[in-house]
Amino acid sequence: MNERKQKILIVDDSEMNREILADMLGDEFEIMEARDGIQAVNVLRSYSVEISLVLLDIVMPKMDGLEVLAVMNSYKWIQNIPVIMISAESSASYIGRAYELGATDYIQRPFDVAVVHRRVQNAIMLHSQQKNLIGVVEEQIYETQKEQSLLINILSHVLEFRNGESGLHVFHVHTVTEILLQNLLKMTDKYPLTPKEISLIVTASSLHDIGKIAVDADILNKRDKLTPKELALLKKHVEYGEQMLKEIPFHQNEPLLRVAREVCRYHHERYDGSGYPDGLKGDDIPISAQVVAIADVYDELTYRKEVHHDIAIEKIVRGECGAFNPVLLKALQFSADRIRAALRERSLSVNSRKDLERITREAISNSGIRVSQRTLELLEREREKYQFIAAGSREIVFEAYRDPAMISFVGDGGEKLGLGDTVTDPANDAKAIACFGEETLKKLFGLIASATSEKPEASLDCTVKIQGKPCNCRIAVMALYGKSAQSDEDEFQSAIGKIYTLD
Repeated sequence: MNERKQKILIVDDSEMNREILADMLGDEFEIMEARDGIQAVNVLRSYSVEISLVLLDIVMPKMDGLEVLAVMNSYKWIQNIPVIMISAESSASYIGRAYELGATDYIQRPFDVAVVHRRVQNAIMLHSQQKNLIGVVEEQIYETQKEQSLLINILSHVLEFRNGESGLHVFHVHTVTEILLQNLLKMTDKYPLTPKEISLIVTASSLHDIGKIAVDADILNKRDKLTPKELALLKKHVEYGEQMLKEIPFHQNEPLLRVAREVCRYHHERYDGSGYPDGLKGDDIPISAQVVAIADVYDELTYRKEVHHDIAIEKIVRGECGAFNPVLLKALQFSADRIRAALRERSLSVNSRKDLERITREAISNSGIRVSQRTLELLEREREKYQFIAAGSREIVFEAYRDPAMISFVGDGGEKLGLGDTVTDPANDAKAIACFGEETLKKLFGLIASATSEKPEASLDCTVKIQGKPCNCRIAVMALYGKSAQSDEDEFQSAIGKIYTLD
């Protein structure tokens, strides 16, 4: 079977010139033609992904070659399609402008068959090599960022487990920080952050509380009110974090470490100077730390203290949690709906969350972090198989958590119920209530709360709306228990469940 020929678009108002070029290249390439710039743009709009090269005349009626190049730039077609200019025009200004607009080469009439062939082949080959090189670099960057993100998340989870927490605080702060920064740029030019700087701040936000590793665990996990002395020791975590990062014996000049040091030290400063450790005011506080501070306070309210999202936003804006930059408060209000949606949709998936917790436990017990790429690939493969099997079943599979209350669906289960992949605080979620009913949600989490390692299974019959229709269903759940990170005792991890119809 013959290989499919690559397409070349010849754009010239002279039918004879198009015919000459078509005769030269027709044996090797599939030829497409356009008699003017407007027709060329229409062809590019329809076939852009299939065209390997454009041979483009400069001087044409209606729309000339330079205008076609401008359109190709505006639609970013020029990034994927090399263009060789063809013309009898030899003016340096024309040629220079064509190169500025992204033309790859220039061939002057009259045409020489050998020259045309060689330059067309070279342009296509060089563009292909460039795309491959960009792909390799992007893959390397992606893999590097993925590994860095994994290590930072594992380190953060080590801290969270030591604090006796479930490990989502760092993830939440990371998510809220990213959304606030993106919307901040839309609302003001006061803080002209580049995409790279935003990425650095978002990454550094995961390390904001790293200094708590140096704080006594009894203080971190104390349920009663801290004494003034204990509170003073807890506040030291901002200085410990900065010092820990300063003492890393390499890469001290890297931008990420600089931003991470800022975030660690200053994320408890307040805009009116009432914060700690240095009592900085206004924009003396780095914008990186200002944004992370709001994200930290928001999650402290909604995640740790279980304050409703809307009330938490109001408390922060009214100044009940300290003074913040007025511009950032407006960004927070503007971002409120997106933050709520993102924390539902982008919460850690059931399996990746459990995998990360398992890796973290191993890291704590082994006093080191050794995660091979092969291990991560196997974990991801298992997750994909689980989702595939769940998607092919008529049952709706989910995993439920008690603290905080949350349901994560596997495969398309959430979609069938008219919900997202993850529902946080189901008892106060309007869509979850409409789907299950308040009484059913109360009974479901009651069953989960009363389950024990000796008697982990339970079920209840109820009415559930599936694809918008009320159905008689049975919900079966089984509580999962595992060893505590702090002791050898069994503790509740989560509950897996399934919903199936009785009709």
